[in-house]
Amino acid sequence: MNQESENYRKTPFEIKEPFKSGFLKVSEIHTIYWEVSGNPEGKPAIIIHGGPGSQSNPNNRGFFNPEIYMIVQFDQRGCGKSTPFAVTEENTTQDLIKDIETIRDLLKLEVWHTVFGGSWGSTLAIYYAETYPQKVKHLILRGIFTGGQKEMDFFYQNGTNWIFPDYYESFCNALPEVKRNNLLHNYHQLFNSDVNEETKKQLAIEWTKYESAISYFKVPDNFQKEIEEDQSVLSIAKLESHYFANGCFFEKENQLIQDAHLISHIPTIIVNGRYDIVTPLKVAWDLHKQIKNSQLVIVPDAGHLASEPGIKEQLIIATQKFEKN
Repeated sequence: MNQESENYRKTPFEIKEPFKSGFLKVSEIHTIYWEVSGNPEGKPAIIIHGGPGSQSNPNNRGFFNPEIYMIVQFDQRGCGKSTPFAVTEENTTQDLIKDIETIRDLLKLEVWHTVFGGSWGSTLAIYYAETYPQKVKHLILRGIFTGGQKEMDFFYQNGTNWIFPDYYESFCNALPEVKRNNLLHNYHQLFNSDVNEETKKQLAIEWTKYESAISYFKVPDNFQKEIEEDQSVLSIAKLESHYFANGCFFEKENQLIQDAHLISHIPTIIVNGRYDIVTPLKVAWDLHKQIKNSQLVIVPDAGHLASEPGIKEQLIIATQKFEKN
């Protein structure tokens, strides 16, 4: 631990209830849920949740001092409290970026003091900043995912299976043998087919089990039961396969890394677990090399999740570093 980090708090801040919330119609189909907590006059920070298909997590407010920050959270299209649930129409990366701008306009904010995102949330945070660089003062990113083909191949075809062959085999075996040659494509196809809803739910459980298992530094014994009882498994599986099978709707391969020069002036802290299998460290490393004003924090004994002690501590420190700027 370096001496600088010893000057910062390392435990979560008090999690306060939202003082404002609502639903915002963002398209003919979609209405998204948003909420604001912390200091109404504080520095505006938006937390972008992961997935695609997950939802905002109240625990993430604990990364921010509620006396300093005005903390904005929202559920992306098709997720959480947003409606309709798990719908892929009018649901692209560009749509989600526009929604963040719409929330900023709704709250009458000139800029975001901090844009904070992990995993898929880091994808949207980077893309939003590259699209609206004048609207972002600071970036805090965790578990970098840029939607590149190499990342997809590592996750679904030839990478994670070398480290988690037991869970990967279960993930494969949920599909008919003739459909195991391209897991991403064939899961996506089945989620959008006319197979019955119970079959889709079981496929969604298998999809989410695999992703969850490889997210942990140490896989807990009870994680499968929690997934089977989780109502968001369908939105996670359906929306992830929708986005990933479509290359996250980017216009070119490796777009976020190629366009990182657009945000080289933005102070950025990148936190990544050394043993992150979901979003391997190499991606964070490549992004860090392209953003001149960035700091890369490698957590030595961590995987992917923000809840892991070392990652949690570094994210809490990161928000404090930007408090006075």
